[in-house]
Amino acid sequence: MSLKSLEFFAGIGLARAGMAKAGIETVWANDYDKHKQEMYKGQFGAGEYVLKDVHDVDPDEVPTADIAWSSSPCTDLSLAGGRIGLRTGRESSAFFGFTKVLEGLGERRPRAVVLENVPGLASSHGGDDLRAAAQTFNELGYSVDVVALDARRWVPQSRQRLFMIGITDPRGEGDLDTNIRPDWVSWLQTEKNLRTHITRLPRPPEPLTFGLSAVVEKLEDDDPSWWDPERTRKFIDSMSPVQRARLDVLQHSDEPVARTAYRRTRQGRPVWEMRSDDISGCLRTARGGSSKQAIAFMGNDQVTVRWMTGREYARLMGAHDYTLTDIRQPQALYGFGDAVAVPVVEWVAKHMVAAQLDASTVKATNYEE
Repeated sequence: MSLKSLEFFAGIGLARAGMAKAGIETVWANDYDKHKQEMYKGQFGAGEYVLKDVHDVDPDEVPTADIAWSSSPCTDLSLAGGRIGLRTGRESSAFFGFTKVLEGLGERRPRAVVLENVPGLASSHGGDDLRAAAQTFNELGYSVDVVALDARRWVPQSRQRLFMIGITDPRGEGDLDTNIRPDWVSWLQTEKNLRTHITRLPRPPEPLTFGLSAVVEKLEDDDPSWWDPERTRKFIDSMSPVQRARLDVLQHSDEPVARTAYRRTRQGRPVWEMRSDDISGCLRTARGGSSKQAIAFMGNDQVTVRWMTGREYARLMGAHDYTLTDIRQPQALYGFGDAVAVPVVEWVAKHMVAAQLDASTVKATNYEE
């Protein structure tokens, strides 16, 4: 019998997709965004998807399960959100809506819970927000373990995320491997007033150094995603001397390459900055021009530029087979930019959750497009 999971802040269902690869069945999901629900429905169906604010979820209507996954809102913990914090942030305080539901489940409470969020949670309010999350899990009967994982270990995207795993009856025996438990999260294990454990874990894959060029779409020359020559010229002209030199070298190379770029504001003016490696920058929700990632294609004395596509976002999140039929491009970018990478979820679910719950049937999965 497979483990069963509840998916809070479900979004477009990438946590569900990752848990499924670890042999875990999602039996209930919740979010309040109807556009994300539409994408979720196209991929998984919407029978288990409860469309409402987490604060309005009735615990009596939530089924019994082994695991509760929570990719709670991170806006108020990031620089973009002003680091307002976990308790006072309008969106990030939804974490406590989630834990209120757990409290309401009483004896039906899952044996394992997961909180996924941005690295800013570890430093927000001098660490008090991470400490508060751990204390809340402790009060609900869970010992906690915390790791930091970059999706770059599995997909060509730089995407660092923090994972706090709560277990009612944990097995420890692990060590503070700085590879996934750097000082900025491992300090939680030294807090004497917290109940913590250290899961024994295999070493995850080493971070990728290439792969973006292999996942980009091959679009027709007349595709509307391509920028016209004038816009491309402005893109190049905005670059700093260092950035421009990088572009010039790649432009004259014999092998075509792709590089992602973000628009930044430097000394009061907008500029484009291009990554030096064959890895995508962190995908974000496309709520403004500065949050959208462009791709520059260079080689054979040519430079062409366009916005990234929804299919590229899906591939960079490890969701190669995600259904995007009839999904508008902005909707796809928003859904994937606000999600968690599928292979990271699988690794956490397999090694930090299922292993703790004695799920011996969980098997490894290969990641091939």
